Amino acid sequence: MSAVVMHLLAYLPLLFPVPAALAARPLADRLDPRLATWLLTVGALALGGLGCAALGVVAAAGVVRLQPAAWVGHWSASVVRAGDTVTTVEAGAAAAILAAAVGAGARLLWRRMRALASAALEAACLPGHEQLAVVEDAAPDAYALPGLPGRVVVSTGMLDALGPADREAMLAHERAHLTCHHYAFVAAAHLAAAVNPLLRPAATAVTYTVERWADEYAAATCGDRRQVARAVGRAALATAHHPGRRRLPSAVLGLLGRRGPLAGAGPVPRRVAALLAEPAPSTTLFRLPLLPLAGAAAVVGSSALCAFAAAHDLHVLLGVAGT
Repeated sequence: MSAVVMHLLAYLPLLFPVPAALAARPLADRLDPRLATWLLTVGALALGGLGCAALGVVAAAGVVRLQPAAWVGHWSASVVRAGDTVTTVEAGAAAAILAAAVGAGARLLWRRMRALASAALEAACLPGHEQLAVVEDAAPDAYALPGLPGRVVVSTGMLDALGPADREAMLAHERAHLTCHHYAFVAAAHLAAAVNPLLRPAATAVTYTVERWADEYAAATCGDRRQVARAVGRAALATAHHPGRRRLPSAVLGLLGRRGPLAGAGPVPRRVAALLAEPAPSTTLFRLPLLPLAGAAAVVGSSALCAFAAAHDLHVLLGVAGT
């Protein structure tokens, strides 16, 4: 493969998040929310990692053309410079962007680990030993605290604002967050977005799809989709009169959306409309929607192929320069 083609392949994985970002919201709205969450999260993580790998190849292409690197690797720096079209400026820029991406990912990972630890500590300190903990607070609130095993926290204000059937739907929604480990999907998607900002629409979509997943879980538990829609709507109206919520760890997931600095609470009207509409076809191994899966596989596979081809060609060039 020519050096020019190798040069282009190294940059293509940086562009594949664009179609993923454009497809994020349509996939979130049209697919079964469980499948959409898995598809968007895994795809975002893969594209974020492959983009970093491509940046690493470009940065490495600039390092290997330096004479000290040639002495250490026992190859000819002049042969490498003749066969590689990556300039020193490009390699330096790629190294700087890669360092910024890794730093942003590490910072978000550290904050998320602290948030999970804080949530687990708060869950352990709540009164009682059952999964449900009721706190004396006039402000309506309901959320899931991940931990070992985690707690569902409901304020007395929320219990007063909802009727018995609404409470059942609300509790089923919060238990779904814990049972399905939704905080892990949200954390993974936002990690990918921190590494590559082009993936932010995918992370926002995952924040929405986990809420839709919990809504559908609650609907299956209660046997009434309209009841879950009413519970979500009534909870939103109740909290509108009490806008001040106490500060909670960013790992917390609630009936009305996620908390924390990266919160992108799933819009309540979209969720209510989805619950009142016909449900998306349930997905099993033999009833998976082939077109979205094929599209996701094509985008991720093409990105992986380009990154691998660029790395392989750099390896071949070093082999030629070392002979």
